[in-house]
Amino acid sequence: MTIPRLALACALTFAAIPATLAQDTQRLRTDKVEVIVETFARGLQNPWSLAFLPDNRMLVTEKPGRLRIVSADGDLSEPIKGLPRISARGQGGLLDVILDPNFTQNRLIYMSFAEDRGEGKNGTSVARARLSQDGTSLEDTQVIFRQEPSYSGTQHFGSRLVFARDGNLFVTLGERNDLRDQAQNLNNHLGKIVRIKPTGGAASDNPFLNREDARPEIWSSGHRNVQSAAINPKTGELWVAEHGARGGDEVNIPQKGKNYGWPVISYGVHYSGGKIGEGSAKAGMEQPVYYWDPSIAPSGMAFYTGDKFPAWRGSVLVGALAGKLLSRLETSGNKVTGEERVLQNLGERIRDVRQGPDGLVYLLTDSQQGRILRMKPAE
Repeated sequence: MTIPRLALACALTFAAIPATLAQDTQRLRTDKVEVIVETFARGLQNPWSLAFLPDNRMLVTEKPGRLRIVSADGDLSEPIKGLPRISARGQGGLLDVILDPNFTQNRLIYMSFAEDRGEGKNGTSVARARLSQDGTSLEDTQVIFRQEPSYSGTQHFGSRLVFARDGNLFVTLGERNDLRDQAQNLNNHLGKIVRIKPTGGAASDNPFLNREDARPEIWSSGHRNVQSAAINPKTGELWVAEHGARGGDEVNIPQKGKNYGWPVISYGVHYSGGKIGEGSAKAGMEQPVYYWDPSIAPSGMAFYTGDKFPAWRGSVLVGALAGKLLSRLETSGNKVTGEERVLQNLGERIRDVRQGPDGLVYLLTDSQQGRILRMKPAE
């Protein structure tokens, strides 16, 4: 199997920016479309995730432990009250947020976060809560999943949340870095993708339900730190992008019960330059459908299906932290056939990518002065 290795980014020709346009608005020409990138909202501290409400407002998480509503005009609400106990240290904090598929009836939301477990320990957890009618607080907040074991570190929490078509919830989890070898141990949740019921507990047809040496919530294993996830709208399959070490960021399509190799196989090396595991392939371990070397540090993912950028339909949009860009992956079936790198001139760490209900593309920038960016076609 030949895996694309850092497909050549298509060259971008940047159009001249008129003097009347502030730094907050840029016009650029990509391979297939000319776009305007504008600041939709500002004043966020390390925003991590956004989710569109039915009235086109947004829920936005800030890693230090705040959840806000952003109005259709880009105004920020006061922090919403009633969040669970969050450990905002290192890479931890308030992470992903998504709406229940029946939000208009039940007003339920789901959040992943680094939970303070006491005695200096923490771990990735998932809570669900009901957003109050006035949008100022969360009600009936309850933790429905806890990654075990707890640990005292501050790295590699994951974590994205994605509802599958069958109503179950995928949760992507990191291996906490120092505990990387545990990604191969089915008796814990480290370096795993889990699949749970929306009320908590393992989904009824998970692959390891009847094994005493495995956690029943596990869907797939051998992952490093997955911070990008989305459902392919054509197939209903889960796609993810996960951080490699120095090189070896991967796009995977996690299948039931399969092992994706970390830290036994990888297309990268350790930050020290040392070899990782046994090489890039081993029997019984899955190959990525695409990888990046050097790393771009992928975070956030969306399949573009809208009508505002028809030339992008079917593309996978992936944000990049270290790469400070938006990667547009062209696909054919379950293969990545090409890559275009966009927004490299912004110099911004892209934490999340979402398609809005208006068909435009919304991005979060990861900084102390974080923004929501909106991409729209140039007139």
